[in-house]
Amino acid sequence: MRRFIVHIALLVASFSAKADVILPNIFANHMVLQRNQPVAIFGSANPGEQVSVTFQNQLKTTETDQNGHWKVELKAMSANAVGQTLTIKGNNTIELKDVLVGEVWLCSGQSNMEYQMRKIEKVKAPWKGNYFPKNEVAEARNPNIRIFLVRRKFLAKPDGQYEGWAIAQDSALRQFSALAYFFGKTLQQELGVPVGIISSAVSGSRIEPWFSEEYWTSSPYLKDKKEEGDPGKFFHTMIAPLAPYTLKGFVWYQGESNTFLKENISYSYKMKALIENWRTLWGDPKLPFYFTEIAPFYYSLDEKGHVRMPRTVLPEFREAQDLVLQVPHTARIITTDLVDDPHDLHPSYKWEIGRRHALKALKYVYHRNIVADGPELGSVKYRGKQATVKFKHAAGLKSVDGKSLTTFEVAGNDDTFYPAEAVINGQTVVLESNQVQQIRQVRFGWDEAAQPNLINSAGLPAAPFRTNNPLQHIKLK
Repeated sequence: MRRFIVHIALLVASFSAKADVILPNIFANHMVLQRNQPVAIFGSANPGEQVSVTFQNQLKTTETDQNGHWKVELKAMSANAVGQTLTIKGNNTIELKDVLVGEVWLCSGQSNMEYQMRKIEKVKAPWKGNYFPKNEVAEARNPNIRIFLVRRKFLAKPDGQYEGWAIAQDSALRQFSALAYFFGKTLQQELGVPVGIISSAVSGSRIEPWFSEEYWTSSPYLKDKKEEGDPGKFFHTMIAPLAPYTLKGFVWYQGESNTFLKENISYSYKMKALIENWRTLWGDPKLPFYFTEIAPFYYSLDEKGHVRMPRTVLPEFREAQDLVLQVPHTARIITTDLVDDPHDLHPSYKWEIGRRHALKALKYVYHRNIVADGPELGSVKYRGKQATVKFKHAAGLKSVDGKSLTTFEVAGNDDTFYPAEAVINGQTVVLESNQVQQIRQVRFGWDEAAQPNLINSAGLPAAPFRTNNPLQHIKLK
C-alpha cells in the first residue's frame, strides 16, 4: 500500500507541476480502442479544469476533480481500421494520430510471456509441426496489429510523448512478446478487425508481485499466511496504471518460479486473488482470463543434475492451476506437446501457444463454432483388470504420431502404478495391465517430462490428470 500511495503522489505532483492536461502513457499515437463497448479516456490536469475529448464525431466534456483527475466514456464504436485522430483539450491540446478501433487484450506473466520475437530468429527449427515463423519480424507488415510494451518504469511517470504504441513490425516487434504477438495475429486474421496487444511481463517473477497487498489480506486462505514474494511490486507499476484502459480480456503465462518453490494449493488461491484484483480494477467481473498450463521441464534436477525435488512437483502444480477453472470466465491451454527438450525452461513454440489462446478467445468470447479444447478427463469405469476412461472434447481421438498411446498408468488398492496398454474406442480409452488385476486408479502424463501423444481431431493434446486428485473436492473461496 505504501508503494502505491507514493506512486500516486508522484503522479499527482507531476500533473500539478505541468498544469496542462496529460494522459497516462497507455494513450499514444497508433493505439487501438476497444470496439462494441464504452471506452474510457482518462488523465489529469489542474483541479477544476474543463476537459473535452473528441473522436469519431463524439464530443465528451468533463471537469477534473479536486485531485486533478478526470475521465470520460466514449460511446461504443464499431471496428474501424482507418486511422483517426483523438483530440483532448484543456489548457492545452493533445492530438493522438492514427487511432484504430478493434480488440484489445492484456498479456502478462514471467519469462515465457516476456520471450521476445527476436529470439525466434535464432532458434533451431522445431521438431514438431510444419509451421516455423523464423522470419516473422522481417516479414510482418500488418498495420492492423498494434503493440504496447510495458517496461518496468515506463508507466510510473507520464512523459507526454505518447509514443508507447507501435505497429507490429521492425524494432518494436523484435522486442515484443512472441506469445502475445501470435495471439494477436491469430485474432486479427480470424476476426478481420484491428487488434491491440499490451504485454506486461517480467522474467523470473513469481505470481505474488502481480496482485496487490489488499488481495492477499482479503483472501480467506492467504490472510492468515505470512506475506511472501513481494505482493504488489509489479502490480502497482506495471498493471494498475493501465486501468481503466478498456480491454477485452487477459492472457497469463506464469508459474515456473512458483513451481520451483513446490507450491500447489496456495498457488490456486494466489491466482484467484490476482484474477479478482484485476477484474475489480477494470470494473468488470466477467473479463476473460486465460492461462497457460506449465510445460514439461526437469524441475527435479538442479544445474548439476542432482535431484532436488520429486518428479511429481510439476503435475501437482498443474492440478493447482486447473483448480482455478472454478472461477467463472477462465480457461487454460495445454502445452505438453510443445517441448523439444525438457531441459529447456523456455520452449520455442510461442506461435502455437499464442494460437491456442486465440482459439479459446475465438470460441468463448467471439462465439466461433470451433474446437478450442483438447481432451479432458470425464469419467472412469473400472471392471477388473480394465479401466475405461471417457474424455470430454474427444471427437476424433487419435495418437499424434501413429504409435501406441503413452503415459497412461494404472494402480490397484496398493497405490503402486504400472504402465498400461491403452486402446482408443470412440471417445474413450480402454486401459489394461497384466500387473494390476483390479484397477482402482488411473493417471495420465503424470511426470514432469511427460509428453503424451493423445490428441483430438483439432490436434489439441489431452490434459494430464490423476483420478485420486486430492484437490478435486476443494471449492475455492
